[in-house]
Amino acid sequence: MSVVSQHVTWKRWTDPQFFDTRAPSSAGALVRVRGPWLALAVIEYRSVHKEYPDGTVAVVDFSLVIPARRTTVFVGSSGCGKTTLLRMINRMVDPESGTILIDGEDVRQTDPVRLRRSIGYVMQNGGLMPHLTVRDNVATVPVLNGVSRAQARLRAGELLELVGLDPDLGSRYPAQLSGGQQQRVGVARALASDPNILLMDEPFAAVDPIVRADLQRETMRLQQELDKTVVFVTHDIDEAFLLGDQVVILRQGADVAQLGSPSEIIEAPADDFVRQFVGLDGGRRSLRAKHTPDGTVLVDEAGRAHARLIEDGADGSTP
Repeated sequence: MSVVSQHVTWKRWTDPQFFDTRAPSSAGALVRVRGPWLALAVIEYRSVHKEYPDGTVAVVDFSLVIPARRTTVFVGSSGCGKTTLLRMINRMVDPESGTILIDGEDVRQTDPVRLRRSIGYVMQNGGLMPHLTVRDNVATVPVLNGVSRAQARLRAGELLELVGLDPDLGSRYPAQLSGGQQQRVGVARALASDPNILLMDEPFAAVDPIVRADLQRETMRLQQELDKTVVFVTHDIDEAFLLGDQVVILRQGADVAQLGSPSEIIEAPADDFVRQFVGLDGGRRSLRAKHTPDGTVLVDEAGRAHARLIEDGADGSTP
């Protein structure tokens, strides 16, 4: 498939080491590859079904298009099939039937190892190799793709800085880092081969709420800067609404209960299941203004404050 458009960076997703590194790579430039010009990572599921050997049906019949350069979040309770869907993209799990396409190409036509090296993957607890330094953890995939170790380590230092870490931490081992630092290293490693697609499987579930909020803000900043196709898995609807351009609420068997932007889902929930899942039925998202001597706060039905209302211009912004 060949699609040409302005202001799009073009890469061959199946083999990132084939990039012509002499070509310009600034925002809005075209990067020539040795082969056709291919668009950036539109992912499509077509009638996908997955049943595990023990008889568990994780995915009944799932179809969806994930747009390029946006964050799509799969959210649902445990066992609904969201992680299975994510792992089908890089062929860590293969479906019994149906097709997963990236830019119109069936992922089953690509060697699984090559495919995985071309897609960033962030998991819970970082998944770092304990016997390697932080720098060498980040440099792993580029080295496997043929980049010299010296170049890969230099790039690793740049990526550590990109995710908000001191590059000097590169000489440490994962056990010497905090949980939040390990997760940042995991994100840096996933970005090391400059993939078009970034898969994030509940990456912040194991850290405390303060660190989690910081990592969520960092994820939003990175997406604004790097413009990847992100597929994010979580069981936390607040995290889904915070990070997702497109949110997919799943029932058991990866049955889509509702698909839409956070605003669309909150404003028009599809049914009682969605209404309950997002917290509309218990009053958690039904807030009213309460005036206090220090300003107006938003409270729920039980009177618990959730936020402070800022009048136009009160925070220094232009109305």
